[in-house]
Amino acid sequence: MLSPGRLPVLDADAAAEVARDGVLLDARAAERYRGESEPVDPRAGHIPGALSAPTGDNLDPDGTFRDVEELAVRFTALGADDATEVGVYCGSGVTAAHQIAALAHAGIPAALYPGSWSAWSADPGRPAVLGEQPY
Repeated sequence: MLSPGRLPVLDADAAAEVARDGVLLDARAAERYRGESEPVDPRAGHIPGALSAPTGDNLDPDGTFRDVEELAVRFTALGADDATEVGVYCGSGVTAAHQIAALAHAGIPAALYPGSWSAWSADPGRPAVLGEQPY
C-alpha cells in the first residue's frame, strides 16, 4: 500500500542547496530546461545549478527502463552516484518521480522536489536560468 512520507522530499530552499552542493536533475524535456518552450508555467528556464536529464532518456525504444548498467552510466555521467546528494524535479513532480524510480533502479538514492518548476517559477524571488548551462 502506498502512503506518504516513505521517500525524501525537498522544499525550494533544499533544492537550491542540492543544486549547489550535490546534483539536481531537471527531468523535463531539454527545450523546457533551456527555456525555449514553457507551455505551462509562469516563467521559462531552470533552477540555477540544475542539470538537464530528460526522463525519456531513461527508456528503451519499447518504453521500458534501460538496463541497470546503462542507467548507472547515464546518471554517473551527470555526476549522480550513491555517494552524492541527488535531487530531482520536473514541471509538477510527475516525471521527476519516474526519474527517481530510474535512479533507484540504478542503485542511486534521490529526493523529490515535489513543487518542481511550477512552484519555483511562480515565486518571483527565485532566479531562473535560460540556456544549456546550469548557471
